[in-house]
Amino acid sequence: MTTPVRVPLRALDPDLPLPTYAYAGDAGVDLRSTRDEVLRPFERRLVPCGVALALPRGYAGFVLPRSGLAVKHGVSLVNAPGLIDSDYRGEICAVLVNLDPHEEFFVKRGDRIAQLVIMPVPPLSFEAVDELPDTDRGSGGFGSSGVGL
Repeated sequence: MTTPVRVPLRALDPDLPLPTYAYAGDAGVDLRSTRDEVLRPFERRLVPCGVALALPRGYAGFVLPRSGLAVKHGVSLVNAPGLIDSDYRGEICAVLVNLDPHEEFFVKRGDRIAQLVIMPVPPLSFEAVDELPDTDRGSGGFGSSGVGL
């Protein structure tokens, strides 16, 4: 078992539960809405989640949609994934969008609206070159591997 990475967290809304894993082995923790909201069809809204983090340098947070909201209600995130850099100290928010063409979506205070995954991101150094090494894929882009088996 690996040692957990320590992430200082500031609860900006102490009445809400802290982000937690739903199941052992999950990659993401649930983020909750701090307020009631109504999203009309195709409407988007910045929804605060009531926490701020101090991510260690070399790590980044990624705010991702919840699959249940997407499947059951057509609710996603506009900027999925939302990126949280290690030097950001403000409140984490989710940019929700209701993609259902007919039904409003009601967010209640305390609802789990997104998930947060924290991952290592090593520093990189870019080197300008005249050519890149060859690969089997080469420059094949979107759809280059086809749809069949």
